[in-house]
Amino acid sequence: MQLTPERRARIRKERIFFSAILVIVCLASSALVLVNLWLKESDRDTTYIPKQTKLTPELTRLQEYVRIDTSHHNEIDGARWLAAQLSREHVPFEIVEAAPGRASIYSRIRGKHAGDGLLLLSHMDVVPAPPEHWTRPPFSGAVYLNQVWGRGTLDMKSVTICQLEAFLELARSRRQPEHDVAFLAVADEESGSAYGIRWIIDHRRDMIDGIRYALNEGGVTETLAERVTYFGIEIGAKQLVMFDLIAPTREQLQKARIALEPYSGNGDADLVLPEVVRYFHAIAPFRLEPREDLDDLRRTIREGNLWRLPRPYRELVQNIAWAGAIRREGDHWAMRTSLFNLPNVEPGPRIEWLKKTVAPFGVTMGPLLVNDPPSRLSSDQTPLFALIAKEVRKQYNVTTGSQILVKSTNDSRFLRPLGIVCYGMWPFPVDFYQTEGIHHIDERVRADWFQSGVKVVRDIVLEYALSEAPVT
Repeated sequence: MQLTPERRARIRKERIFFSAILVIVCLASSALVLVNLWLKESDRDTTYIPKQTKLTPELTRLQEYVRIDTSHHNEIDGARWLAAQLSREHVPFEIVEAAPGRASIYSRIRGKHAGDGLLLLSHMDVVPAPPEHWTRPPFSGAVYLNQVWGRGTLDMKSVTICQLEAFLELARSRRQPEHDVAFLAVADEESGSAYGIRWIIDHRRDMIDGIRYALNEGGVTETLAERVTYFGIEIGAKQLVMFDLIAPTREQLQKARIALEPYSGNGDADLVLPEVVRYFHAIAPFRLEPREDLDDLRRTIREGNLWRLPRPYRELVQNIAWAGAIRREGDHWAMRTSLFNLPNVEPGPRIEWLKKTVAPFGVTMGPLLVNDPPSRLSSDQTPLFALIAKEVRKQYNVTTGSQILVKSTNDSRFLRPLGIVCYGMWPFPVDFYQTEGIHHIDERVRADWFQSGVKVVRDIVLEYALSEAPVT
């Protein structure tokens, strides 16, 4: 068939068009293949592939310790197990009971010089763990997917074992330390510490005499793709006062709540401590949106941009008043209220301020339910802080700095007012998903990470104890 010139031109255009479509489809398919390969490579970097668990003596000890259910005001059971570990190495110890079953265990290796002692502090009690919904029984200490499962694996029996291993290693060395090193595992941290560290301060002050530094729970290990990106050493926390506001009617408490709303974290800075400035500067490189505002906190405040920081950061420069739900209590109404006071702020004037703020509405304050000691921050400029940072960098090749707790607390809050410099640390990596198990189901710690923490604490304690370098 004879084609006209117009028909030939149209066919050429159609061929060019469909060829272009074919090229685009091929390019898109190639791009999809490349993206898929990239995603697989990304998954390889971020997906946890369990390693084979290497059973070591310290891992076995952690399993045994976790299997002891100390959630029923029966810390004596944990104390007896720890005593057996000390006895095996012929290390003297003492068990004291603030009340039947509410035991603490104490041991000390005397140094060449008085003062500047190091305290390894932990608590033996754990919160209850009903077995429903747990992947593994909460007091089994089972190893599954290279993780030790059970209540206390993070809070804080794993840290206790790290401290115990370091203490026993020092005892085995048969070398007298330059300064005292003490091991103290206490009762009752989870429910107010009345039968634990507070009782010891009131009745057995000799256990902490001569102590300059304490290592305790706390701190943070930020992780990404199984790598620690920031290691935070806890240097303090805000002070907590808790009570009920009481009124004859619900409406009166609602008015009081409205009056307190401006003080719930929406205002300006009340106090900017140099430790907070350094903390924000240290974590700034690891944040996205608030990076510039965190990098120079004083500039951020000066330029009126504090509001741009997320609430947990703002609250480290603000005294907070927080009102909870209103409830009926017999013939009156009550509203649980908390004051979160900044370090170096005395709680007395803050309590009086709140009373005056709510008084015009016919609202009064009930008995104090919690009234912690005034908060103090431990210096992040000491030789021990530098030693911790050095050993952590050596083990994890990571940026180290401080951390300040916004709403959680630990027993260090009772020691800092006595002049003891306290540092909180997780000596091993803990990822976000593991932290969700603290006080909840499926608490667990990775076995290989835990073992790295044993080494970190051992190196810190032995270096501190046996080095002749100044420690104050």
